[in-house]
Amino acid sequence: MADMPNAVVIGLGRSGIAAARLLKQQGWQVTVSDSGSSDALQALQSQLESDGIAVKLNHRFEPEPGVQRAVVSPGVRWDLPALVQARAQGIEVLGEMELAWESLAQIPWVGITGTNGKTTTTALVAAMFAAAGLTAPPCGNIGYAACEVALAQLAPDWVIAEISSYQIESSLQLAPRIGIWTTLTPDHLARHYTLENYCAIKTRLLARSHQAILNADDPYLRQHAGDWEGAYWTSAAGRMALPGDVSRSAYVDEGWAIALGEPIVAVNALKMVGPHNHQNLLMAVLAARLAGIDKAAIAQAVSTFPGVPHRLETVATWHGITFINDSKATNYDAAAVGLASVKGGVILIAGGDPKKGDAAAWLQHIQERAIAVLLIGKAAETFAQLLQAIGYTQYEQVGDLERATPRAADLAQANGAQTVLLSPACASFDQYASFEHRGDHFRQICHTLFKPDDESRDVVNGTA
Repeated sequence: MADMPNAVVIGLGRSGIAAARLLKQQGWQVTVSDSGSSDALQALQSQLESDGIAVKLNHRFEPEPGVQRAVVSPGVRWDLPALVQARAQGIEVLGEMELAWESLAQIPWVGITGTNGKTTTTALVAAMFAAAGLTAPPCGNIGYAACEVALAQLAPDWVIAEISSYQIESSLQLAPRIGIWTTLTPDHLARHYTLENYCAIKTRLLARSHQAILNADDPYLRQHAGDWEGAYWTSAAGRMALPGDVSRSAYVDEGWAIALGEPIVAVNALKMVGPHNHQNLLMAVLAARLAGIDKAAIAQAVSTFPGVPHRLETVATWHGITFINDSKATNYDAAAVGLASVKGGVILIAGGDPKKGDAAAWLQHIQERAIAVLLIGKAAETFAQLLQAIGYTQYEQVGDLERATPRAADLAQANGAQTVLLSPACASFDQYASFEHRGDHFRQICHTLFKPDDESRDVVNGTA
């Protein structure tokens, strides 16, 4: 033990656990540090310590003599003073994604980043590679933690990684074979401070990618097209919107996704609502074609693609009202896309842990589409003030999803709305552990209250 190098993993989430196990496998003496001390963390502590990995709970990392490496989970700030100090002392500091890259660099990666659209695009890419018979597990922000792929010894043909700005920031060498940049709008500014910093982080990943795919329909990316010589571009608006060589691009023409000059698949084969998903489809198709995936496999994957949980996911239909879980819409832009994508009048459930950003487009969509808005969580009062400022009065502050969901059903029936939409425009951390936790709770409530074969209004009113 005395001769083993020492590593500290900061954060006892899924990626931190995977990083600790990978380091242990590689011969490191590993300690995991986490500021929490919940029962769940204590159970993980017992499990890891039985495997020879030390765990310190209710603990804040400080650089100590003898530590050669510190691996940070995505939720840990890269500019944390203790990490700045560690780097100054010569300790190697890297992210969990970078640790995985060290083990998997010999395998080609598709790295997908962007403010919105990256989860759907990642899932589509993974489905296309799987349809071609390749071992290509999705990882990063969906599917596996990246270090789990390295641990599992899956012998992947490709790594398909959704990579957030947090993960790029802590990965200094990661260089995908194919990089995809979906969109850029202000997000995570509490961590990155300015849009320029946020953009620079995304740029680093695409600049290191051997082949870069960018969204020509995104205003920011299109405006900076001149910075990306040799990039591949996609446009759901058609070939005339492309800034680069049409033969190296993907676009929609007469209802077909055209990639590298060939028609690949009809866009309506994708059973997901919203025109933004045509753009996600194009980026995935282009990546698959660049990787050599044949058209038949792509078409098969698209026609059977089930969609992504928590992103415009239909969770119940009751009395002609569709209940849609869009919990992954954690910022104004994603929530505006959600509103624009659903049918008929909408009862919107919004709120949570607020983020900085420009709410103008979101508010405009509320005025145009929402019959009523039910506000939950920490952001409720702030959102109420935003709605008042534009003269929108059909809102209620209801506190939480337990109250909001049956109230939304009542309002939908009373006003002839076709859709109840949970699209929070907020993070979840005021009331939930994650956006998945929030979406799962909404789905559970809907499944309990709104059974398709139950015609009793008393179920909604809570008197059944």
